[in-house]
Amino acid sequence: MIVSRTVSELWKYRSLIVALIGRHLHSRYRGSLFGFLWSFLNPLCLIGVYSLVFRYYIRFDHIPHYSLFMFVGLLPWIWFSSGLLEATASISGGGNLITKAMFPPQVLPVVSVLTNLCNYLFALPLLLVFMFFSDMPLTWALLFLPVILFTQFLFLTGLSLGLSALNVHFRDVQHLLGNFMTLLFFLCPIIYPVTTIPEKLRFTVYLNPVALFTQMYQRVFLDGLLPELFPFLIAAGVSGVVFIAGCLIFGRYREEFAELI
Repeated sequence: MIVSRTVSELWKYRSLIVALIGRHLHSRYRGSLFGFLWSFLNPLCLIGVYSLVFRYYIRFDHIPHYSLFMFVGLLPWIWFSSGLLEATASISGGGNLITKAMFPPQVLPVVSVLTNLCNYLFALPLLLVFMFFSDMPLTWALLFLPVILFTQFLFLTGLSLGLSALNVHFRDVQHLLGNFMTLLFFLCPIIYPVTTIPEKLRFTVYLNPVALFTQMYQRVFLDGLLPELFPFLIAAGVSGVVFIAGCLIFGRYREEFAELI
């Protein structure tokens, strides 16, 4: 009931969501010299820093096309981390919008997720250019990319709805989340391959949906292969459960938002 209500309301207010995404993208780059080019420059700067540290200082130079390897993992991570952090604070920072009786509050965390998805999609052509100059072929496996994106979107939206609702009651959530994201980054095979994880600890990858998403992107882009069935089913199942749980948590607390903000 609550899940179907949330989905139907999001679809009902899709025009509002699109308008807010446009406003967020415009305001994010307003006043900057390069404007939307920062969608390309931000990941490039990040990759430059990590390449310097982990290729020349900590020496991961044995990994072929290491910069491209990181690029493939960093782009969805930036979408995940930025989207979740912004979405978690979206309701508590909603101000006058939340106090309006007719405004659908679930729109705000979803807008944060979709805005950062747009930044990911803007950077994808740059990734394809990197692949071209690295002599990495574009394969039919890339046709599976929308499925991975949708699965991650479902997972991220569920987390965003649940955490944004909890953050209204417990403002510590957004601060704890910021620190936890640092730990989670290093638990994902973004700057190192899974093969470097000790064999006895490799099972932890299957307990980390974000790590599974990272591996799926790596297989599609770098290996030209479809994701392995078992990890994909785990990620898809967890995403569905997290989305339902997020909708339930959001539905439980949404009536109290206006009083607490």
